[in-house]
Amino acid sequence: MARWLVLGMVAVWGWAALAQPTTVENVGDKLLSFIQSAAELLGDGLVRLVNLILPAGREVGADLGVPLGYLGLLTGILLLFGIMEAARKVIWILVGVGWVLMVVRIVLDALRVTG
Repeated sequence: MARWLVLGMVAVWGWAALAQPTTVENVGDKLLSFIQSAAELLGDGLVRLVNLILPAGREVGADLGVPLGYLGLLTGILLLFGIMEAARKVIWILVGVGWVLMVVRIVLDALRVTG
C-alpha cells in the first residue's frame, strides 16, 4: 500500500513539475527524469519482491533495479495498450449489433409490425 502511495506521489510531483512553464528542452529533460525516477522506484520494488521469493543468501543485487524497472514500465504500457485494443474490439462489436438492431427496428416500423 505504501509503495503505491509513494508511486502516486512521484507521479503527481512529476506531472506538477511538467506543468510549470519552461522551455522545450527543459520539458524533455523533466519527462526523462520522471521516467527514470518511476523506473527506479518500480525496479526497487520488483527487486524487493524477487528477494522475498528467493531463499536467504540468494538475493539478487540492487543493480538490477533500473533494468527491472524499465521492463516493468514497458510491460505496463503493453498491458495498457492490449486492454485498450481488446476494449476497442468489444466496442466495435457492440456498435455493429446496435446498428443491426436499429435497422431491424426501422424495417419493422416501416412495415407497421407490432410486437
